[in-house]
Amino acid sequence: MTWKEVEEALQTVKFAIVPIGAHEQHGPHMVESCDAVLAEKMAIKLGQRLYPFAIITPTVNMGVSQHHLHFPGTISLQPTTLISLLKDIVGSLKEHGINKFLWLNSHGGNQATLSVASMILTKELNVEIYYAKTTASAKKAIQSSITSSLFGHSCEREVSEALYLAPELIRHDQLAKGDIQEEGRWKQLRPGKALQGFYYYEEMTHNGCIGDATKASRDIGCDIVEEALDNISDELQKLFQLKTDISV
Repeated sequence: MTWKEVEEALQTVKFAIVPIGAHEQHGPHMVESCDAVLAEKMAIKLGQRLYPFAIITPTVNMGVSQHHLHFPGTISLQPTTLISLLKDIVGSLKEHGINKFLWLNSHGGNQATLSVASMILTKELNVEIYYAKTTASAKKAIQSSITSSLFGHSCEREVSEALYLAPELIRHDQLAKGDIQEEGRWKQLRPGKALQGFYYYEEMTHNGCIGDATKASRDIGCDIVEEALDNISDELQKLFQLKTDISV
C-alpha cells in the first residue's frame, strides 16, 4: 500500500492484525519459513472477513526458536528482541491512530513471550493488545481429524493447514512420520504435565517433526483453518463491536 492508500484505509480501520511467525526447522518435508508464511496467509483471510475494519501489517518473520537451534538453518530471536520489535511496531502504528491490536501467531514457541509482551506494552503504550494462536481454537476439526497422540509441529495438522493455505511450503516426496525418541525427560515437560521446562527439540524427535505428516490432507486443513477463522473473527466482532456486512 502507498501512504495515500493507508490514509484512506484508516478512515474505517479499528485495529491492526500483526502476523507473527518464526524461521525454524520443520522436519524433512516443510521449509523453514513455514510459520511466517502460514501466519501471513491466515492474517489475509482474517482481514478479508473483517474488512474494512482491519489493516494487516508486514509479517514478523522470526520468533523465539531456541529449542530448534541445533537443526541447520533455524534463526531465533531472544524473547527480549521480539518484545522490542513488537513495541516499535505497535508504537509506530499508534502514531497513526491505531490503538487496538491482534497479534496473530503461528509458532507455539512465541506464546509465552507474547503473553508477557501484551501485559508490558498494554500498560507502557496505553493500547489494547490481544493475541491468538492461528488454529488453536479449531478444537472440533482437530479432534475429529487428528489421530496422533503427539502432534503440533510439522505433523498432519500443520501440513494439512499448509496444503490448504500454502502448498508450496511442502516437499511432497519427503513426507514423514515423526522419528520420536522413546526415552527422555521431554516426556515429563510437555504441556499439561506437572512440570514445565526448556528442552531441545532433538531430545524428542530425531528428524525434527512429530505426528504423522503422511496422513495430512487439504480437506483437513480447510476444516481446521476455516473453523479457527470463524472463532477468531466472531470473538473480534464481539470485542470491538463490529458489523461486517461487506462481502469481499
